[in-house]
Amino acid sequence: MKKKVFLKFVEYFWIFLLGSVVGFVYENLLMWSRGNWHLRQGLIYGPFIPVYGVGLLVFYIIAKKQNIDKKVNKLTLLKIFLVASFLGGLVEYIFSYLQEEIWGTISWNYVNKPLNINGRTSIPIAILWGLGFLIFSLYVFPHLRKHNEHIINNKSLHIITIVCSILVMLDCTISFAATYRQKERKDNIKPSNHIEVILDKYYPDKYLDGIYNNAVAVKVKK
Repeated sequence: MKKKVFLKFVEYFWIFLLGSVVGFVYENLLMWSRGNWHLRQGLIYGPFIPVYGVGLLVFYIIAKKQNIDKKVNKLTLLKIFLVASFLGGLVEYIFSYLQEEIWGTISWNYVNKPLNINGRTSIPIAILWGLGFLIFSLYVFPHLRKHNEHIINNKSLHIITIVCSILVMLDCTISFAATYRQKERKDNIKPSNHIEVILDKYYPDKYLDGIYNNAVAVKVKK
């Protein structure tokens, strides 16, 4: 039982990481095409944007449970497209909501776009999530499924996964702590412990603003 849980963790971790990296590449290519030469990233260290990682993981789990392949009939594909569009938009909405509630900032805003939902996502964006899922399901997922069992049972990969997952969790922890501490500084809250002093020293506003250059303050609690 424990082995099955670990193998599932290995499988899902790399799908999440793949989505995070692909999202990083996509976002930066999109920004660079618009003349924005600032890197877009979701964590302080590494080329990761977790919202895409979560999105791809959700898609992967759906595709796996539905056993999707190119022989799936059109009606089933339509149903899956609609579900994926909804879930993709939902993931984006939730991440936007949490970012605003926790840090008082937003990194994307569709308020001036047609058919937007509270500015956090929009119907056209949700459709893109759905189309992306169909492409993933028909042309990427079959290859992942084909080599999945052989890959996740590789003992060397298990060690690499443990090391990488620890590093990613540290990255997430530092990113969360540093950005939350930045919010406290903006609220004029003095450091209350040694860790917060370290965060102020090594992750000042100028440094974080350079990384999260698209984050816009929308709510500051006094």
